[in-house]
Amino acid sequence: MPKNEQDPAGSTQQFRAFQSQGDSAPSGPNTGLIIGGAVVLLVVIVVVALLVV
Repeated sequence: MPKNEQDPAGSTQQFRAFQSQGDSAPSGPNTGLIIGGAVVLLVVIVVVALLVV
């Protein structure tokens, strides 16, 4: 029997452990994108207000 024979169950367990570590990342919306959109909207409102006055 060769010494470097891999156990399929062991590699599956290692893969599942690796995969479960990736689940802890936040999956919510990007805060920077929301703040950037709010700033752009504010600039557009100010420009329109200056053009109307």
